[in-house]
Amino acid sequence: MPLRITDLQCKEVICVSDGRRLGFVSDVQVELPEGQICAIVVPCPGKLIDLPGKKDEFIIPWRYIKKIGPDIVLVDIRPEDCRFPKLKRPWHF
Repeated sequence: MPLRITDLQCKEVICVSDGRRLGFVSDVQVELPEGQICAIVVPCPGKLIDLPGKKDEFIIPWRYIKKIGPDIVLVDIRPEDCRFPKLKRPWHF
């Protein structure tokens, strides 16, 4: 079944081990030149005082995705194991 990146962005990511909602897919990481998706990116929930560009993000390798449904993506990884500081990108000044 073909899957577009825009289809993934509409899906909520849920951890199967504890039922925690991680958020919605915001981006994907792709291996070049093969063009295969190697991970999905989910922004971490914000804190009370949220500074732009300072959030962490969950980077979930594709092998930990267990099921992609019509509305959700089920992953089998502890959120603490896939949480990373958001990379400073050139368009975030």
